[in-house]
Amino acid sequence: MAKENSGSTKPHQLESKTKRLSWILAVSGLCILFYVLGAWQTTTSTNPLVNQSDAYTKASCNNNGTENNNPLLNPQPLPSTSSGVLDFDSHHQIEINNSDSVQNFPACEMKYSEYTPCQDPVRGRKFDRKMLKYRERHCPKTDELLHCLIPAPPKYKNPFKWPQSRDYAWYDNIPHKELSIEKAVQNWIQAEGDRFRFPGGGTMFPHGADAYIDDIAELIPLKSGTIRTAIDTGCGVASWGAYLLKRDILAMSFAPRDTHEAQVQFALERGVPAMIGIMASQRLPYPARAFDMAHCSRCLIPWHQYDGLYLLEVDRVLRPGGYWVLSGPPIRWKKYWRGWERSKQDLNAEQNAIETVAKRLCWKKVIEKDDLAIWQKPINHIECVKSRKVYKTPHICKSENPDTAWYRDMESCITPLPEVSNPDEVAGGSLEKWPERAFAVPPRISRGTIPGINEEKFQADNELWKERVRRYKSINGLLPKGRYRNVIDMNAYIGGFAAALLKYPLWVMNVVPVNSNQDTLGIIYERGLIGTYQDWCDITYILLEMDRILRPEGTVIFRDTVELLVKIKSITDGMRWKSQIMDHENGPFNPEKVLFAVKTYWTW
Repeated sequence: MAKENSGSTKPHQLESKTKRLSWILAVSGLCILFYVLGAWQTTTSTNPLVNQSDAYTKASCNNNGTENNNPLLNPQPLPSTSSGVLDFDSHHQIEINNSDSVQNFPACEMKYSEYTPCQDPVRGRKFDRKMLKYRERHCPKTDELLHCLIPAPPKYKNPFKWPQSRDYAWYDNIPHKELSIEKAVQNWIQAEGDRFRFPGGGTMFPHGADAYIDDIAELIPLKSGTIRTAIDTGCGVASWGAYLLKRDILAMSFAPRDTHEAQVQFALERGVPAMIGIMASQRLPYPARAFDMAHCSRCLIPWHQYDGLYLLEVDRVLRPGGYWVLSGPPIRWKKYWRGWERSKQDLNAEQNAIETVAKRLCWKKVIEKDDLAIWQKPINHIECVKSRKVYKTPHICKSENPDTAWYRDMESCITPLPEVSNPDEVAGGSLEKWPERAFAVPPRISRGTIPGINEEKFQADNELWKERVRRYKSINGLLPKGRYRNVIDMNAYIGGFAAALLKYPLWVMNVVPVNSNQDTLGIIYERGLIGTYQDWCDITYILLEMDRILRPEGTVIFRDTVELLVKIKSITDGMRWKSQIMDHENGPFNPEKVLFAVKTYWTW
């Protein structure tokens, strides 16, 4: 071999170079080998993160766990997967289980077991009682936030699975019998031993919500797919929304927190969409043109007062061509006036005032039959603009974003509809009937009203979430029938996750952060889904708030970079959650990972 080289190269120099080259190749090969092995390694062992002894513990004053003699009915361990837990020690200079870096959060006192920060009655009493402002959303300042974990009820049980949960709930989960006594005649709720039963009754539907909805269906098209989203103002325990679900109509029900605690707590416990809310001085936290139908059954809202301010807000959130359904005072006052303990003159004047406001809003009265009165919003404002020559008030609002709804005062003007070219055109674009609506391109996208989102991105997002949901389904314990009912997507974008879950017996509250670069909640509603706005803050308080609203043994899924997930895990470890980081569905080399976490059950 030496003869083939130049005479100037000495044999020992060539040998030295050859050895160095061999070492470089060997070291490089080992580095690549260990990197691949570290990223590829998997685990097939059963899940060690949750077991019977540590998932059901009581918290003493010093947070030492003791055995709970009342475990949940159907304990679910954190799902395991063949993808395995990533070995961070091989690739990252980050410690994720160092006890010195984990902050253990103390348990709050039991008096906070039903604490709702932004709806705290004690805090609310500091605000003006005019227009019920004190019952509106009033969130604590940062220095007022609790830095502890809200305990579960001492005898908490897993809720009944849907659809049985529509009619039953465990008393120990929501230990309030006041409504079962006060509303006994109206048949809202009945206490039966260790559980509540919800017969579906209501003040204005003594034969049950199901029969009441059938009466509405005889007057407007509830079965054609035209009506998909609805809003129930002053919903009580949300029986109306509960019985609409079997008709593929998704209702956002809301009621204030009052002397009966939070009535919507009964709705959520049963797996019925609901949230605490009230019509007072601020806009409802929904975009314009969101709902196909609005409903009030003796909801005690003074529709005719404040120059029709509350009907103007219903008009803002109602879609062109949408319906407003009213029962209870003052409808059919000639029959009920004695029971309502009001004079004929008073009730007659109230109905006339409502009729006048509706007419000035350009609504058409569809029908009044028996206990029901129904109005319909016009499909555009061509005639309404002309009517301003006759009706000077309310005028049509000028230069505002009608979707702006977070801490925004209601306005005594008509929210303008998008312009149209002819009287038969639906302002803002017509929608497909349900269920096609869920995957049809929403008008806000096809018309280019949301910058940066086009039809291609819409379709790509749908495919992305179909793949992700398939991944979740493949993991043991996720998405079995009836395992989950109430789901919240805390950064919903355009609702792809909720749409991918439509075939499962659950519903999704889609949240769009108010500080998002794109206000996409209107798109979500155009897809026939529901949601709200929210203002998320510091990551620790976000996680504490998630812990507060999450049921024991509830699951959280985080998707982000490893560095952020490690930070999240260091916090949730101190919140008594059990968690593990897994590979992205596209494999171990994707920089995004998935953190699955389960909230364990504990109490005082």
